[in-house]
Amino acid sequence: MDKEERIVRSVCQACHCECGVFVHVLDGKVVKIEGDPDNPMNRGFTCIKGRAQPQVAYHPDRLKYPMRRIGERGSGKWERITWDVALDEIAEKLTENKEKNGPESFAVIHGTGPRPTLYSTTLIAYALGSPNIVSVDLHICFLPGFIAEYWTYASSVIVESGPDYLNSDCILIFAGNPLASHPPRGVEILEAKQKRNAKLIVVDPRRTQLASKADLWLQIRPGTDVALAMGMIKTIIDEDLYDKEFVDKWCHGFDELKERVKEYPLEKVEKTTWVPADKIREAARIYATTKPAVLHKRVGVEHNINSTQTVRAFAILVALTGNLDVPGGNLLPVSIPGYIGCGDLLGEDKRFRPPPEIEEKRIGAKEYPLISGPEAIIPFVPAPLAHEALRDGKPYPIKALFCGGGNPILNMQNVKSLWAAMKNNLDLFVVADFFMTPTAEIADYVLPAAHWFERDDTCDLIYMNYVAARQKAVEPLAECWHDMKMSIELIKRIPWADRKYMPWDDVDEFNEALVKDTDFTFKELKSKSCIMKMEPLRYKKYEQNGFNTPTGKVELYSTTFEKHGYDPLPFFREPPESPVSTPELLKDYPLVLYTGSRHLEFFHSEGRQIPALRERVPDPLVEVHPDTAKQAGLEDGDWVWIETPQVKGARVKLKLKVTDTIHPKMAHARHSWWFPEKPAPEHGCFESNINVIITDDPPREDVSASVRTRGTLCKIYK
Repeated sequence: MDKEERIVRSVCQACHCECGVFVHVLDGKVVKIEGDPDNPMNRGFTCIKGRAQPQVAYHPDRLKYPMRRIGERGSGKWERITWDVALDEIAEKLTENKEKNGPESFAVIHGTGPRPTLYSTTLIAYALGSPNIVSVDLHICFLPGFIAEYWTYASSVIVESGPDYLNSDCILIFAGNPLASHPPRGVEILEAKQKRNAKLIVVDPRRTQLASKADLWLQIRPGTDVALAMGMIKTIIDEDLYDKEFVDKWCHGFDELKERVKEYPLEKVEKTTWVPADKIREAARIYATTKPAVLHKRVGVEHNINSTQTVRAFAILVALTGNLDVPGGNLLPVSIPGYIGCGDLLGEDKRFRPPPEIEEKRIGAKEYPLISGPEAIIPFVPAPLAHEALRDGKPYPIKALFCGGGNPILNMQNVKSLWAAMKNNLDLFVVADFFMTPTAEIADYVLPAAHWFERDDTCDLIYMNYVAARQKAVEPLAECWHDMKMSIELIKRIPWADRKYMPWDDVDEFNEALVKDTDFTFKELKSKSCIMKMEPLRYKKYEQNGFNTPTGKVELYSTTFEKHGYDPLPFFREPPESPVSTPELLKDYPLVLYTGSRHLEFFHSEGRQIPALRERVPDPLVEVHPDTAKQAGLEDGDWVWIETPQVKGARVKLKLKVTDTIHPKMAHARHSWWFPEKPAPEHGCFESNINVIITDDPPREDVSASVRTRGTLCKIYK
């Protein structure tokens, strides 16, 4: 036991930001979190989620021991067992499943984070001969944009990675609110505006905190961002505002793009997007002529059937204006020689990929080759297709599932159907998590995961030019285990598993293996906590070897998309349910619904049982304009029902917030709500979770299987 306070330098994992922190430990227990002023990500900043992490780690409801179901699924009857018993029984049942149903019938599922389950579950699947790594949300979060950028200039530079805000004179933001979703970088935007007087353009349906500070706010109809971007591109080309030298030397397909944007005159774009043509023109001129300029997008544009092509248009905007890999623009990443990062473990490094004949069996490989096939950079099974396999057995059934968090019952779409499929159709269901979530309630085995206070990990923010250690500050609570330890110990118990994908004997060996080909050890990394091992910052790196695309150039016209039968140029497609495509529905569903925006307090479904967070946001909210509320006879604070035409007969209950920050024809609903304090097994997961009334059925986006959580229609009533 510690006799006095000590401070451990580490990296927070309350969300995906990876902020450097000082963890204060007193008598063997974490008592306070402070920002690390020397960490290049957050420079001392911490958010409410980070500061509340002791309440997470020491919450009385935290899972502490392995448990086995002894009643019917969902009955809430459990018994505590040892790790040896849990892993032996799971290993035995996985062997039985392989012999009965084949290796592909086993799948793993994970969320975005913030846990090492992204790679620990992936490696389990590959070791057991299955290609089926399911992501709860990658089909509407990051991967559509990553694919779009990768097959344009072979890098990702417009999410958190890439924008050089502090050196920029113009910041253009699409569908992002970094002050809530990535606050350390949001602070940089405000700093650039204050210190450099940088122009700020925000495209968002809501007047967010960031939009309220913008020089120009474009209040767009959800799902139409690609039309707006194409209108901006047309303006930039028509008015000769593009960087001719860069385009002539480094871009492929300019003439084809020039022809395509003729289909997007601003008067037409205005009708589509609800953004006035003069504002579109003004935004295009400011962005193209204010140098240097940076473009940032977040995942809001990926929540519809235009996802991948929308980000293709954004990537083209960066290239056309010559803002790629220049100071104050969108910077291309560099790598640490020899370092194995999270992306490598997820598939970017072929050493951690199964052979093509296995990958071809992955669910979705034929329909979505660029995200699920052997050619995919980071391959995964889109959640909607996994739902079909669980529910309908198509293209073949998933019968055994290992869930490394992500809480799919809250965060996937059409969740009542998903609940029934998971509860009734699986022969084996294992969940590893911090709390007994609605997903864990219907499992056969529940495994207690270690909190980030209790783990040693690497943190590889390549785009921030460093790799750091997430140091263990305290010993794991009770019998909680590191997720990677679960995977290693499980695979050891399965004789037929391919240890090539899991060759390490323990977590320490795994961590050292990640850095063994660098010039530092993990032990050295921990001693310094933040080691700068990148090459010195350079710009225009493409001038050495070009771009790693088929043409060696920025592909405005994507030859890879063309090869796979996709449109090689961005285009707009009207959402399936909208004021334009289904005007007959407006009588019953008069509002455009969009969901998925972040609360600073919560990371998707996480945090609802944490007092410091729940007190700030006690209820699930839906926002409408004062005129809309008045017309419907509603008042601020009313509890209302919401329905969509997507899932017939379903409705959810949210609390009304009346605000003029939203368009009178729109409604904005918070997502992934549940009530840990309510009875098991549901914990209220069907009462106020907007995903109950959002479908994952076709039509889906062509390249990435995205579904329309933003841009459908809805009705709201008391």
